[in-house]
Amino acid sequence: MPAPRTGRAAWVGALAALVGLIALTVAADAAERAVPRFVSLRADKVNVRAGPGVQYPIVWVFVRRGLPVEVVAEFDLWRKIRDREGVEGWVHRSLLAGTRAVIVTGDTHVLYRDPDAASAPVAQVEAGVVARLLACTVGWCRVKAASHRGWIERVHLWGVYPSEQKFD
Repeated sequence: MPAPRTGRAAWVGALAALVGLIALTVAADAAERAVPRFVSLRADKVNVRAGPGVQYPIVWVFVRRGLPVEVVAEFDLWRKIRDREGVEGWVHRSLLAGTRAVIVTGDTHVLYRDPDAASAPVAQVEAGVVARLLACTVGWCRVKAASHRGWIERVHLWGVYPSEQKFD
């Protein structure tokens, strides 16, 4: 069993650990602050305000957890979001999650086994369906809608940028 560190060696080790922790925090904060970015609603009920603070009136309320929204600005702990209709308002950052979701747009579309319309169909999804975003390639995204996983053409989705390809 190694001897416990004492004196200067312990100090250097503690300082190195602190620097590493600060670096991780700064990196996570930088990723969170990329604007614009897509996120999803963390709660079943999210009050959207006219400005960045509780002193501003509630202008509408989202009532769907997991709905994708776009963060277009930040002020302190508040995020200005935009929904798919282009309506904007402010929410507290604690009401947003980094989980990525998309909304199917247009008409009913097919989910395919592979990112190719000639591959086997997996399911059909209707406009307005909210799906979890898993991955994208050029022109296609892999999503999970209900219990179905499959590929859909990117042009039929709101909540993903043209150059994005990988998601957690």
